[in-house]
Amino acid sequence: MSPLRLPTYHQSALGTLRAAARGPAARRRARFYHSYDHSQPPPFTPAESAILSAAISHVPRHGFTINALKQGARDVGYLDVSTNLLPRGVFDLINYHLVTQRLALKDSVQFAEGQQAGGKTLGVGAKVRALTLARLRANQGVIDCWQEALAIMAQPSYVAASVAELARLADEIWFLAGDTSVDTSWYTKRASLSAIYSATDVFMTQDRSRNFTETEEFLDARLEDSNRIGLFLGGLGEWADYTAHSAVNVLRSKGVRM
Repeated sequence: MSPLRLPTYHQSALGTLRAAARGPAARRRARFYHSYDHSQPPPFTPAESAILSAAISHVPRHGFTINALKQGARDVGYLDVSTNLLPRGVFDLINYHLVTQRLALKDSVQFAEGQQAGGKTLGVGAKVRALTLARLRANQGVIDCWQEALAIMAQPSYVAASVAELARLADEIWFLAGDTSVDTSWYTKRASLSAIYSATDVFMTQDRSRNFTETEEFLDARLEDSNRIGLFLGGLGEWADYTAHSAVNVLRSKGVRM
């Protein structure tokens, strides 16, 4: 039996994104993570940040595993048992990568006033593309381990947190691109981008082209089709179906009877 029921996943995705679109006040509350005018508490404690930031450097060799966490703890002078500070274990390492790479977008991709592309001023759509591509490329260092990470994210205990972070990423990208919509398009834009990003994220794990040019082409095709009816559910369904089957295969490889 699959560890992930797709209808539940869809309900979680829709609920997360719709909750942010119920009204202006709700939208303001939902967008706290990119409110740069007000200080926000750090997403991780100093001990968590120290262990997780060190552990990330071991992911290319050990994958998103407890071994990577232990190596990271040792690097910063903690005992192996200190990984108990991370209640969700390996998922906390995956989540650290997701959160830090999302927050890094505001500094890694900046648009000068009146920036040109092909002789034309960059519009919001072009900025969304640039930001989305930059976030995808930030996975290059861990891409060989990313299928397993997706499988872990698809486990029932972590689906809600994974979907919530995907919603935050979509909102962050639109915000940094300069989107100022306050009508119902606020929701549909973020829903569509969530679907596009998640589908491209899956595609990239199987892309063997030089510099991931096929991933870039896949992203462009999805953006061009962003107004197609059913893209949102179709894209998230593709992500859910892939990660559900990956989760089963990963768990089986670890000796879990399914």
